[in-house]
Amino acid sequence: MHRCQPLHWAALCASLLILSGCATVQSSHHFDHPVSVGLSDPQDTALGGRVSALAASHPGASGFHILTAGVDGLLTRIQMIDAAQKSLDLQYFIFRGDTTGQLILAALRRAAARGVAIRLLVDDGDTLEGDERVLALRAEPNVDLRVFNPFRYRGHNRLLRAVEFFATLARLDYRMHNKLLLVDNSLALIGGRNIGDEYFQVDPQGQFADDDVFVAGPVVQTLSGSFDEFWNSQFAVPIAALTRQSAEDLRAARQHHPQARIDGVDYSARIASGEPFASLLDGRLELVWATAEVLSDSPDKRSVEAGEPGRTMVRGVLERARQAQREFLMINPYIVPTGAESRMLEELRGRDVRVGIVTDSLQSTRDVLVYAGYVHSRLPLLREGVELYEVRAQLGTTRGSGQTARVSRLGKFGLHAKLMVFDRQRIFIGSMNFDERSRHLNTEIGLIIESAALADLTAARFNAMALPPNAYRPSLVGGTGAQGGRLQWTTQENGLTVTYDKEPSPSRWRRFITGLLAWLPVRQEL
Repeated sequence: MHRCQPLHWAALCASLLILSGCATVQSSHHFDHPVSVGLSDPQDTALGGRVSALAASHPGASGFHILTAGVDGLLTRIQMIDAAQKSLDLQYFIFRGDTTGQLILAALRRAAARGVAIRLLVDDGDTLEGDERVLALRAEPNVDLRVFNPFRYRGHNRLLRAVEFFATLARLDYRMHNKLLLVDNSLALIGGRNIGDEYFQVDPQGQFADDDVFVAGPVVQTLSGSFDEFWNSQFAVPIAALTRQSAEDLRAARQHHPQARIDGVDYSARIASGEPFASLLDGRLELVWATAEVLSDSPDKRSVEAGEPGRTMVRGVLERARQAQREFLMINPYIVPTGAESRMLEELRGRDVRVGIVTDSLQSTRDVLVYAGYVHSRLPLLREGVELYEVRAQLGTTRGSGQTARVSRLGKFGLHAKLMVFDRQRIFIGSMNFDERSRHLNTEIGLIIESAALADLTAARFNAMALPPNAYRPSLVGGTGAQGGRLQWTTQENGLTVTYDKEPSPSRWRRFITGLLAWLPVRQEL
């Protein structure tokens, strides 16, 4: 489960809503909450000096490079951490204690041992058994670890977590969905990837198409300011206030040695090679220098204490989309548009702007509850003339997917990237889905980058994902008028065009469950 896990306990709603009706909002935890900010003199570090020299040739601009391949996202993270000299700031919705998570934790322990100050902020909405290895990082020197809006129950029993969730729904439904890594306050990695095997496309049971953007230059300071805002907020609770792990447990976690070989690949050797990070610094992998704007929600976007919303980023995204004159393209796994988003798409189509969306199919989605919400939106989108492409779980071609042909043959592919292209002149990349939850219940962050070069690259990724061998294209056929027509899905299999009159699904059961869930009145949770 890859959104807020308790939301998938729909069967418990009826009984547990009784609890939520009589429970009061949980009061704030009582804890010492020292304020801290990002490194003030990044230019004095080796990385900071190098970035300053590069940026001097591009006044007012920052350097960007998009990492599409999952393995590149993993290697670059670890190599950036290994290069840190003074500070590391990490902010993630999900940080798994699985194989890739342990490789990153090992790099963080190495950094802490050489004196790097580490601040790690993780959300608490989707933790699984094994993720406690992440929290055990607090045993290391120079590590400060905080949990955003935590559960009081610290175990992994799903029923007990669901009971607490619904009993304190007004508080625990609010989650931090941000993904951000800052190194010596000079370099950043931001995008859609959480930390876990599936996000780096090394898990045979499931691989996500996702993206990070590597960032160097002045915009890193703005990203750092966003991290500080969350770190110092009332929602960021120090781990010491939540758990009293024994010294023995912490020592056991410290002694855990991560697996270096995954599915036949020696990741120790690949990390030691220094690539792709070394090439990003020396110019062998091009940095695109451009201006950019950070769009971010404030940590009190939906303050349950004050009852007033804070700063929201979705308005800035919609404003940029409304400015499109010719084309608006989007890759996103969750398409459940809010009223404002639907009106924006209607406005664009009313001006004959091409609107194209690549999203998950019923085959590839990991979240059938959210997909059921998309089903309600699909017909209105098609009637507006929006081009929809639903990626298949098994791709016909890996071009644009970010993964190898061998992994793709496993047929466990799905989307997690959140990308937009505006008129082939600028892009959005970040954590925001195109749904009600990202607008109301999650905090998000992203970048608008003013670059035709990156826009062309992202549009090429869109086009590759939308190829007939990779996606189903739903369309309306027959009927007349605004409400007429029935759905068909067209794709290409073994070089031949194939049309389905029923929605392609791995089973009749999944199709039935999706139709059933579509009746639930939970749209704002999706």
